[in-house]
Order: sequence, then structure tokens, then C-alpha cells
Amino acid sequence: MRRRELLTAVGGGSIGTLAGCVGGGPVASEDDGGGDAAEADDWPAGPYADYESTRVEARAADGDALGAVTAAVARTRDERTLGLSDAEALPEDAGMLFVYEASREGMTFVMREMDFGIDIVYADADREITRIHNAPEPGPDEDGSEQRYPGSGQYVLEVPYEWTDRNGVDVGDSLAFEL
Repeated sequence: MRRRELLTAVGGGSIGTLAGCVGGGPVASEDDGGGDAAEADDWPAGPYADYESTRVEARAADGDALGAVTAAVARTRDERTLGLSDAEALPEDAGMLFVYEASREGMTFVMREMDFGIDIVYADADREITRIHNAPEPGPDEDGSEQRYPGSGQYVLEVPYEWTDRNGVDVGDSLAFEL
């Protein structure tokens, strides 16, 4: 059962727990390393078509551009809880940017009900990358709840699986975007 159907079935009262929000943080659901034939020009799409979007560029410490995606912006609790769990695939040049009003310590994203792997990139208030996780898709008999990816920050960027590796993005690099 897809996460949205599960959340609808149980109602909003338990939304934080069911969506995979652990330790006061958001749920991680995301992008497809295999990529989709669609281009980021078509993103955000589907259940995310009405989301605000922004271009997010990863930059090395010297300012050189490493890679960029068009990201759907998740600002509200409901948007952050849903994450990318309703996406069947994610174009190579697309992602989701989770935005919080202030930095948060001890967030944990999980891969509950994900159909593909993603990278989870935590960044602080200055947009410096503090932690990166390559989060593979859950196995055939797993729901992804056991896959926990901790970090802290004000922003979390989810991109296709191993996107950070392909683009040479590391802790200490930064994210550039306008909101």
C-alpha cells in the first residue's frame, strides 16, 4: 500500500509516526537513481505539480558548480511528511528541497514505502552540507522503516540515488538556491 493510501486510511492523528518521521524530523522519501525518461522541465509533476520549485545548485568550497536539480519545495508539515513517497520515479536533474524555519538537531529520514533509492543531503542555515546519505531502495520484503538516515540542518535535499557521487558533492560543499 502506498504511503498516501496508508495515511488516508489511518487519518491525520498518527501522521508523524506513520510517515516515518523519527526523532522530531521529517520523513525521507525520494528520488530514483535509475532516473525517469522525463526531464526536470516536467518536474514537479503528478502529486507535486502544484508545489513551488527552485533550482538547487551544489557548489564546491571554491564556488565551482558541481551539479544542479530542479527541486519541488516542501515547506509545510504535510508536504514534508509526504516527501517523495508518491513519486514513481525522479528525473536525474530533479529533487525535493525540505525547508524548515530554523535549523533542527537530530532529524532522521527513513525510506518507508519508497520504490527507489535516493541521496539525502542535510545542510545547515548557511546552506553548507553537513551530512550525505546514499539511501538504497528498500528490499522486496521491507517497507523501509528500518533504514534510518540521521542528520541536522535547516534544509534537506533529496536527489536521485548516488547523484552526489556522480557529481562529486561532499560534506563541506554548499547548496545555492532562492526561495
